[in-house]
Amino acid sequence: MSLTLSEKAKRVKPSSTLAITAKAKAMKAEGIDVVGFGAGEPDFNTPDNICKAAIDAIENGFTKYTPASGTDELKAAISQKFHDFNHLTYAPNQIVVSNGGKQGLQNVFSAILNPGDEVLVPAPYWLSYPEMIKLADGNPVYIVATKENGYKVTAEQIDNAVTKKTKALVLNSPSNPTGSIYTRKELEEIAEVIVKNDIYVVADEMYENLIYGDEEHVSIGSLGDEIYKRTITCSGLSKSYAMTGWRIGYTGSSVEIAKLMSAIQSHETSNPNSIAQKAAVEALTGPQDTINAMKAEFDKRRKYMYDRICKMPYISCNEPKGAFYMFIDAGEVAQKFYNDKKIGNAAEIAAILLDDFSVAVIPCADFGFPNHFRLSYAISIEQIEKGLDRIEKFLKSL
Repeated sequence: MSLTLSEKAKRVKPSSTLAITAKAKAMKAEGIDVVGFGAGEPDFNTPDNICKAAIDAIENGFTKYTPASGTDELKAAISQKFHDFNHLTYAPNQIVVSNGGKQGLQNVFSAILNPGDEVLVPAPYWLSYPEMIKLADGNPVYIVATKENGYKVTAEQIDNAVTKKTKALVLNSPSNPTGSIYTRKELEEIAEVIVKNDIYVVADEMYENLIYGDEEHVSIGSLGDEIYKRTITCSGLSKSYAMTGWRIGYTGSSVEIAKLMSAIQSHETSNPNSIAQKAAVEALTGPQDTINAMKAEFDKRRKYMYDRICKMPYISCNEPKGAFYMFIDAGEVAQKFYNDKKIGNAAEIAAILLDDFSVAVIPCADFGFPNHFRLSYAISIEQIEKGLDRIEKFLKSL
């Protein structure tokens, strides 16, 4: 056949996190004892009360189409959550419920971007941001953060990166892959830059509930009327409520943007799963004790992993304050030799660890940092211990 396929689609990179995870799963299926640090999802089961709400929905026949942007009941619950937790006022008609956080973000970029518009993306970044921006005919422009500044960009860096084509900034706090959190002061300074340059901020707050120690989560949209008007707040239930497979994300924005996103979604997927929406209402309005228990377990794993990594040769990381990831600086390892061959980068480190030590880690070239890799502590403490033992064995062999 001589028919040509979409050039835009050809430019989309497949997710390297999913590729590594798939290979690790294939090895496990062959009986190999693989420790997988690639998980971007909690290893806990969805809490029982949430599951029961879904069962009740099925038994009560709540299995039909709902409004494309979500049920009134769920939007009301999200509106209340925005008010109580984020200190943001979003009426139900400003909220769009999507099939997971990813669709919510894709809706945002599709609604605000015209061909050639630029979106500022702080690096390191979640690897899907650039691909989503490109799919919406925008151009990602990277602002590289430093390890010394906690892998966070400064207001000055953002201001210097703005051009006439800049439409928005993506701001992810707590961060995937670093676990960094922007402080209130940092966000106030960034908000000033956003307002001054009259651009949008796409605030990805998916990990907002997973904050440790004395840190606080601050939604940038809560810092004043002018920044609120320019903020699209994005979140979901996947990470905080162990509901990755239920696919419920949501956004809060202006009524105008919400209408555009709702129209886009109505043609692309129609409504989110009706049963999952009922479960989401229970998640947001029901007891939160199991959620707090999961967070406490994540914190325990975080402390253990950070302590172990700090004692290992050739690698280092900043202490993560949120989410469930460690962002490992392996620049020194990349210069070492393994089996008489120079390693070179984190992708090769990941390949060696998986093939020779049965440990799956995520190399972070697609996150903007080719000499770093990501470890998730969304796995049991026993698996973490076993996996870190293997990584340490690899490092001591260099």
